[in-house]
Amino acid sequence: MKNELAKVFEKDLKKLKEEIESYEESDLFKTATGITNSAGNLAMHLVGNLKHFIGAVLGNSGYIRNREFEFAGQISQAALLTEIEETQIIVRETLAKITAQNLDQNYPVRVFGDDMTSGFFLIHLLGHLNYHMGQINYHRRLIKNF
Repeated sequence: MKNELAKVFEKDLKKLKEEIESYEESDLFKTATGITNSAGNLAMHLVGNLKHFIGAVLGNSGYIRNREFEFAGQISQAALLTEIEETQIIVRETLAKITAQNLDQNYPVRVFGDDMTSGFFLIHLLGHLNYHMGQINYHRRLIKNF
């Protein structure tokens, strides 16, 4: 299961990078009526989420998350692409170190108020990644038509 999870995270983070590369830098942090989050902020949120929940919690990377900045800050497109690449490495290296037994153990942090296995939470993180990637794809197409 961990190899499959690693492959899907790798594929989806590559797709996130491609989405961000598809933007004109001037459009990356734009919003539109009814759209409160820009693609840049959603991508920053995804990077922060994965670096925290996979890198810091499972991999003891020492990463300190700044969730507020994920939604309010701005960085250059090049810096965001570097952040995505770093996230790919962190996720790949962390998943390579965990065992099948780790996946069946409780995730070290109670996230939703209930215990859950690490495997369950990694599946949740994949769903979260894809949910926001869909928003980013929609945002890119919406912004191009403005």
